[in-house]
Amino acid sequence: MADSLCSLCHLPPKASSQTIKDRGKWASKKEFILSVAGAIIGLGNIWRFPYLCYKNGGGAFFIPYVLFLLTCGIPLFILETALGQYTSQGGIMCWRKVCPLFEGMGYASQLIIFYGSISYIVILAWAFLYFFSSFSSQLPWANCNNTWNTNSCVVLNTYNATTDWTSTVNASSSVIEFWQRRVLSISSGIENLGHIQWDLSLCLLLAWIICYFCVWKGVRSTGKATYFTATFPILMLVVLFFRGMTLPGALNGIKYYLYPNPARLADPQVWMDAGTQIFYSYAICLGCLTTLGSYNKYNNDCYRDSFILCLMNSGTSFLSGFAIFSVLGYMSHMQGVDISSVAESGPGLVFIVYPQAVTLLPWPQVWSVCFFTMIILLGIDGQFAGLESLMTSLTDMYPTQIRQGYRREVILMVICVLSYTFGLLLVSEAGAYILQIFDHYVCSGPTLLLMAIFQSVVIGWIYGADRFSDNIEDMIGYKPSPLLKYCWMYCTPVICSGTLVFLLLRYTPLRFNNSYVYPWWAYFIGWFLAMSSIVMIPLTMVFKLAKGKGTLLQRLKQTSKPADDLPVMAKEMGSFRVPLHVRDDRKSGNM
Repeated sequence: MADSLCSLCHLPPKASSQTIKDRGKWASKKEFILSVAGAIIGLGNIWRFPYLCYKNGGGAFFIPYVLFLLTCGIPLFILETALGQYTSQGGIMCWRKVCPLFEGMGYASQLIIFYGSISYIVILAWAFLYFFSSFSSQLPWANCNNTWNTNSCVVLNTYNATTDWTSTVNASSSVIEFWQRRVLSISSGIENLGHIQWDLSLCLLLAWIICYFCVWKGVRSTGKATYFTATFPILMLVVLFFRGMTLPGALNGIKYYLYPNPARLADPQVWMDAGTQIFYSYAICLGCLTTLGSYNKYNNDCYRDSFILCLMNSGTSFLSGFAIFSVLGYMSHMQGVDISSVAESGPGLVFIVYPQAVTLLPWPQVWSVCFFTMIILLGIDGQFAGLESLMTSLTDMYPTQIRQGYRREVILMVICVLSYTFGLLLVSEAGAYILQIFDHYVCSGPTLLLMAIFQSVVIGWIYGADRFSDNIEDMIGYKPSPLLKYCWMYCTPVICSGTLVFLLLRYTPLRFNNSYVYPWWAYFIGWFLAMSSIVMIPLTMVFKLAKGKGTLLQRLKQTSKPADDLPVMAKEMGSFRVPLHVRDDRKSGNM
């Protein structure tokens, strides 16, 4: 039996245990939960959800948010996690085993992760720079006595200062000047690349070194790292929540955050924002969930785990709204301005609004360190989950080559060095422009929506929703809700298709800060990055069909069938349950 199993891996039976490292499993369920929580609970929960909730009707925004969560978010989350656990394969090989014709979805998702790993980590470099700056005797963005400040710099920390600032022509906040002139050192446009900033490049190098050592030993190091990186940000968020709720004006901020405005539900954009937030914050259609799920034992209850993780993600988003808007309410109270003038989303919230807010607090250095520690750990979790997905996909494709010796560690180092080299462009004076190109086109709504449509159609119609439900029952011991099947077959593809059409119809050219218009070649690069991932799906289909034998219809049928060794692979990976038909025979007494 051992010889036959080794022959499936194309290895000599005696040499396999000596030269090939085991694929590995999570040491405990806690490691899986914390790893997935770290991957899905990220900056989107902090800097995007609270603002969208405030902008789109407060408490009323939860109606479209929950609807998209139930019809798209949770079904796709369960699909990807269960697919990885059943096949015990990463983001590419899982599709080769389930439906070879659509193997290109795996390549597309890993290419998106690679692009994202180059760009996303730059945010960590910015956060590290703020973190180190927080240890000075006076926060450098809290005064105008620095070399990067202009003559029109003003400090916004009191009501009187705000009054003077609004009456001063061409005045600029010390916080904004620190962000634009010190951190970004932003140029006039993407065509003016400028020089690489050495301090940011060192912070970027530090971020890559940390991520490398979190991932270099696979799930053995990734799982252990998450005990700190996934729990400490939540602890910091709770601390910031309690501190924010005790500040004057905090309740006014919470009112702006949650006060329901049902009239906003008539705006289609509110529903689009809810849908894109689900895809943005749940890390679906990227292969990360499949990879992390593939290291589970075969009989792990991934169905229940998925609901727990989804509840954790949305709950963290909800809690972060209280932590953020309580401080924004205090900020508007101290400066005597309306909260709408300080509420912001994205990097502006993390690197402008919140740094401004901590200057108004007692012991600002302490709160600044706490806040940017949280931001760094939230970002690192998502970063090394993406790296683990890349490495798992490569290792599963070439197990005999990569699992020998220290080849995995060397290949991971090559990926990190290559990504760091490309990332140096993003810490140049034009880096902010380039980062927005990556963010808007690579990880955009249309790309992820297309991936979601393909995933749900393949599982729901080609592989079969009933068959996949049986696979889940075989793993966890009970039948999942039948509503899942209808979501995979109808709800998810229909809703995602409608959302995609709406986004394309309302497409407007990308602008930086709503004013700077990119040159034509920048848009070309953006669309190239977006299409280079999606085009992997039809290219792989053409390759598979051209390689097959028989008529076109025969080739389609053959490449749409699951791999013959799929149940055998699951058995090899450990903790295999007795197949359903065998259990049924035992119950009926036929065995």
